[in-house]
Amino acid sequence: MKIIDLHCDTILHLMDQPHLNLYHNNLSVDIEKLQAGNALAQFFALYIDLAKQENPLQYCLSMVDVFHREMKIQQPYIALAQNYQDLLFNQQAGKISAFLTIEEGGALQGRLENLRNFYRLGVRLLTLTWNYPNEIGYPNVEERYGVQGLTDFGKEVVAQMNHLGMIIDVSHLSDQGFYDVAALSNKPFVASHSNARAIRGHRRNLTDDMITLLAQKDGIMGINFSGNFLAGSNWSKVDDMVRHIKHVVKIGGIDVVALGTDFDGIEYQLEISHLGNIDKLINALVCNGFTTGDIEKICYKNAIRIIKECL
Repeated sequence: MKIIDLHCDTILHLMDQPHLNLYHNNLSVDIEKLQAGNALAQFFALYIDLAKQENPLQYCLSMVDVFHREMKIQQPYIALAQNYQDLLFNQQAGKISAFLTIEEGGALQGRLENLRNFYRLGVRLLTLTWNYPNEIGYPNVEERYGVQGLTDFGKEVVAQMNHLGMIIDVSHLSDQGFYDVAALSNKPFVASHSNARAIRGHRRNLTDDMITLLAQKDGIMGINFSGNFLAGSNWSKVDDMVRHIKHVVKIGGIDVVALGTDFDGIEYQLEISHLGNIDKLINALVCNGFTTGDIEKICYKNAIRIIKECL
């Protein structure tokens, strides 16, 4: 079974620990583990904590440099992909595709030219907020932010991303921000690493109404492997992943579910610690009555559809 994972935080660790490399390391994501999991593509986030970075733009550019240096070093095994054609080309060459993303719209520092320059550097997905307000909008970490939507600049970002051909990611975004994106975007959008709030009542997860609307907009949500977002536990368990998937399918249909592991951004114990263990989830889905076609959609086909339609 091919796999596309919509979110990991591996590049941050490679930046903070220069002795590590992408081929083999002690993290959840490296090329050996991706190969063991039959990964078709991995989305690599450039994660920024605004509370720690005085200049988020410069910090993000430094992470871009780390990413591209690793792509050059590991070019026999993995290559940047910027659209569906690149994905096919890399697959035919026997390489994993790496899609570059940014997790924190504050990296733009309120300027659309920075968005366009990141696009030129290969970035194809932007998570509009992380856990702090920024020039684009508000996060879903506190109830008071939930009713606050996109700023005027945030609305410009949505329009510019649609124009450029970038994937808009609403994971971490406030509830009202989600609805603003749904109203404004003329392309499908994603919640790259979010689960179902009806199963685990965490603000980071999507309500049933959001899941329904996301499905109506032809978007997808990547099931997050964090035990906190699955069940409020320090354990990330396959059974809890299946519970979320079954609920999301019940509410939004099979076409709205994908994988967004959050590998290397998770501090909890993992039953699936890397993609080499992904058969545990696949087997559990089979045991719960999912067909091969259903599982293919969850594992990679729904993500491919978004890549085709948005990039």
